[in-house]
Parts: sequence; structure tokens; C-alpha cells
Amino acid sequence: MTSSGTLALDVNGLVKSYATLTAVRGLGFSVKPGQVLAMVGPNGAGKTTTMRCIAGILPATRGTIAVGGFDLEKQPVEAKRRVAYVPDDPKLFDNLTVWEHLEFIAAAYELKQWQPIADSWLERFELTPKRDTPTSELSRGMRQKIAVIAAYVREPAFIMLDEPMTGLDPRGIRTMKDSIRERSRAGAGVMLSSHLLALVEDLCDALLIMHKGQLVFFGTVMEARERFGVSQTGDSSLEDVFFRATEGAANATAIASVDVLTPASDATNTTGGGNA
Repeated sequence: MTSSGTLALDVNGLVKSYATLTAVRGLGFSVKPGQVLAMVGPNGAGKTTTMRCIAGILPATRGTIAVGGFDLEKQPVEAKRRVAYVPDDPKLFDNLTVWEHLEFIAAAYELKQWQPIADSWLERFELTPKRDTPTSELSRGMRQKIAVIAAYVREPAFIMLDEPMTGLDPRGIRTMKDSIRERSRAGAGVMLSSHLLALVEDLCDALLIMHKGQLVFFGTVMEARERFGVSQTGDSSLEDVFFRATEGAANATAIASVDVLTPASDATNTTGGGNA
């Protein structure tokens, strides 16, 4: 875990570009120890790309990423030891049993006395009877749970969960939510991506909204309500906040495109009688 004065995650000016596409555009945000941050946005907003850059799977084009105080580019081994990433469709070692898979993870990260931790999580996720079952025989939801357990066993400073409730039944969802709260209380920073906005509102104390690779909002849910004109005491939900934020970002992008593509004289004539 990180010390109280060290950020679990610190991202500054993150850019990820491909040959014909910029997927992430100058993203900057941070996660404190014990904080649960929700990353939300429409499909294609750049959420998964951002997570993969933070995990060290994709190299950033520009910008800096520090995990638990360690720079991902300058101190990659130390930074990667402190981050766990569970994608929305986790891949397990199909030729290994559940316990063998966890053993492999423990060996790869040189974990000590990890077995009681693993046993405890298997029991809580109701997977103890599957301990010696090949992972290839598990259901989608069970595979999701095993991937999360493999992350928790490491007890990293920062945990990223991409759509963690996928494939889970109501009981599994409750256990997953409780596990995220427990990791937060233990001091881990947690970032989750989800389209389930009610879940976000229930679990998270910070919110990051992305649209077309750009940061639209970063702050608390209350601050999001205030910024996007949704009353805290009204009946508006986080869904209302989300749509106002992303629709506003889309309109701003469209206006910027007109400004860039329209000659100055035409733009002046077009907008002269309109709103400033």
C-alpha cells in the first residue's frame, strides 16, 4: 500500500495516439489512497485505452503516469508491481485449475503468505468448491471473480476494474461491491469503469467523465451535479448528469470544428447576429 501522503495514481497530460487516431487527449487526474473513482463515458470515449496505458500494456505517446509514487516510464517494475488491472473480458490460463492460476500469479509477483488471503477471497466469492476446477470449465461470472481475486491477492496500491459486474448474478454483484469497499478501506485506490450509473453513484466518491478521448469532468458527484446544473436535492440522477456532460462536450466539439473549418470572414458573417 502507499503512504497517506502518496497518491495511488497520478496522471498528467496523458496522450495516446495511433497512426490516424488520437484515442486519449491530454488526460490528467489523480486517485488518493482509499478513494474509489468511477470512469464513465460513451463507447469509444477512451476509457479502456486509458486503463491499458496506466497498466503499462500500451505505451503512452506523451504524458506521465505514476503509481504509488513510481513513474511508469522511469521505474516500470516498481510501478507495475503496485497496479492491478482486471479487463472487461479477463483471460485466464485455461490449462490451469483455479488454485494453480492463483499460484502462478503469486509466483510471478513473488508473493509471500498469499494462500490464506486467496482462500478467504475464494470463500467470500463462493468459489471454494471450484478450487481444483480447470478455469476453462468456469462460467463467465466465475472467471470474472477469479480475475478479481488474482488482483486482490497481490494487495496492490491501485486497482483498476473494467466493467467488474459483467456476468455476475445479484449475489455476486453484492459481494463484488463489498469487496471494492473493503479494498478501499484497506487503503487501496480503486478505479472502475462501468455503464451502470446507479452502481457508480452507490460505490464511488469521485467521478471522471470522458468524451472522445477528452476529460469532460473530474471531481465528486456533488460537484458534477453543481457544474452541470442538476440540483443536489432534486430528483435528477447521475444519468442526467452524464447526458448533460457528454452532450455539452459533443456540442463544444462541433462548435470547435466549425471554427476551425470555416474561413474567418464567413465565420464572422455567420455568427454576427447569433449568441456569443
